[in-house]
Amino acid sequence: MIDTQRKEERERKKDKTRKRMHVEIDPENYEYTPAKKAIDYYDNNTPQRVGIYVRVSTDDVRQTTSFELQKQYYEEFVQKHPNWTLIKIYPDEGISGTSLRHRDQFNQMISDSRAGKLDLIITKSVSRFARNVVDCIGLPRDLAELKPPVGVFFESEAIFSLNDDSQMALSFVATMAEEESHTRSRSMETSLRMRLDHGIPLTPKLLGYMHDEDGNLIINPEEAPTVKLAFYMYLYGYSTQQIADTFNELQRKSYLGNVKWTSSGIVQILRNERHCGDVITRKTFTPNYRDHKSVRNRGERPQSTYRKHHEGIVSRDDFIAVQRMLDNAKYRNKSFLPELRVIESGILKGFVVINPRWAGFKEQDYYEAAQSVYKPSNEQSDTLELPPAEIPIPIEAGDFDLRGFEITRSEFFDSNQRPSITFAEKKIKFSTDCVRKFGNNNYVELLINPIEKKFAVRTTTKENRQAVICSQLDARKYLPKTISASAFSDTIFSIFGWNPECKYRIIGSLYEEGNQIAYIFDTDNSEIFFKSYVLTSQEANEAGGKTGIQPYTPSGKRIRAIPQEWTNSFGKPYYQHEQTLAALAAQSEADWQIRMEGQLVETGRKINVTGFEDLKQYINQELNGTLPQEVNPNE
Repeated sequence: MIDTQRKEERERKKDKTRKRMHVEIDPENYEYTPAKKAIDYYDNNTPQRVGIYVRVSTDDVRQTTSFELQKQYYEEFVQKHPNWTLIKIYPDEGISGTSLRHRDQFNQMISDSRAGKLDLIITKSVSRFARNVVDCIGLPRDLAELKPPVGVFFESEAIFSLNDDSQMALSFVATMAEEESHTRSRSMETSLRMRLDHGIPLTPKLLGYMHDEDGNLIINPEEAPTVKLAFYMYLYGYSTQQIADTFNELQRKSYLGNVKWTSSGIVQILRNERHCGDVITRKTFTPNYRDHKSVRNRGERPQSTYRKHHEGIVSRDDFIAVQRMLDNAKYRNKSFLPELRVIESGILKGFVVINPRWAGFKEQDYYEAAQSVYKPSNEQSDTLELPPAEIPIPIEAGDFDLRGFEITRSEFFDSNQRPSITFAEKKIKFSTDCVRKFGNNNYVELLINPIEKKFAVRTTTKENRQAVICSQLDARKYLPKTISASAFSDTIFSIFGWNPECKYRIIGSLYEEGNQIAYIFDTDNSEIFFKSYVLTSQEANEAGGKTGIQPYTPSGKRIRAIPQEWTNSFGKPYYQHEQTLAALAAQSEADWQIRMEGQLVETGRKINVTGFEDLKQYINQELNGTLPQEVNPNE
């Protein structure tokens, strides 16, 4: 019964719906307006303003034929459609399609479309329009949303972007076009690697050289003097800007025939190893085939070096010297080749003078310099003769036996008031106690002993080219001045075995001789400061003092850590401390020579740089005997 009623109710609703769908329209009160005819590429009756895009990917002469034929073909193509108006042909010659960079005409075409100047864009194929999936799909969509819309017709694939069924076909073809570009890129990289690694490096046109009939580099006698003059002037002491100004005045031509020189143009000459006869391959590479952006090769790609590949315009040693000078110019280093000097005797024996603006010396150089003043012992030739580890201490009858007693470390009580030096973030800074002891003699020289792991500072004069200013006068008081250590900080941290992300502080000992002052800092007992995030939550709580004695204590935004052995003792054993004092007392006056000049030491391979007089003579010869601005290379 219930089911019959429900069935009848459904039928009544269906009949009601059918009657509602059969509505009678009064023709006198009804008007129908059809939709505008959709733009269709195949409809010749619709007036359309047409833009043609033509592109070839290289500047090869053989592609010029294709380029011109495309333009001619599409001019005739538009003429066959009486309702079409050719607005412009947008040509990009020698431009890749994987990126919009440098595609000036393409970008102009898109701009004109958005400005309402075009109704239709015609191009030969999807790959001519773009080889990037994002551009190839995204740009036609953007143009289709304009008011009025702009369509793109890809002739080879017969795809019209305003058709509803075009998206899938366009996505597929665009993906294929991008992958084709990727495949070509990999093929070219493989071909280039085979060439470069098998004795056939690329040698494009270069100032100072020309190619013989076999494609080998030979010196161009007209251009080579310009290259040699640039190297010699830089070695002599001129800046790259001064060299550029001189070349402009002399109307020296670049390899492109220009006479407008800039500082960066001079650097490019000085950095090119081919001027000394070598060839280094893959100095740059392109990691992304889409944007073609070239980046410096820092080991991501293999490299090959061909020495004596061709005749050099300058010697290899002159080239190496110039590279070192250019590398250190960013540290405000003047144009001179620094000397590595080591103290051979006195209280600073084995300490090597640090040049604060020279990054050319590395860890091994400092080690070799320090070892040069220590004589090998008789027993083992490879063992250095260091100060004796044990010194006898005389004990008188009736003296107390102080074994087990310790001399308390001063760092536990007044470390902030003690003479100290801090290393952090490629900067160093002396404590107030240090700089006030120096007084108005605030020019100091930095030294390091990599064997004993010690750092030292001693007063010097303003004329010393290794000097740095350690303090500044403020309200008649000398306050510490931060010293930039960018040039040598990484090397120092490596020698001392430090973590470059941490801050280190070392307490120093004062040594005086007349008006000469020196501080020596022993890194064995250095304090370290680090950010709290490097600790686990448990360690951080312990650092806050919630548990027993720990080598961690809070210090501002960092955590102060002391050597582990400090937590098990108050300081040095009494007799060990007395040994240190006895060793100092036993030194002669000569041993205390704080101002002992360091002796010149050579490390690594010696380079024979062209002499100062030879540089000056050649520069005078090229400049007709007149130097534009006399310089002193020793400053």
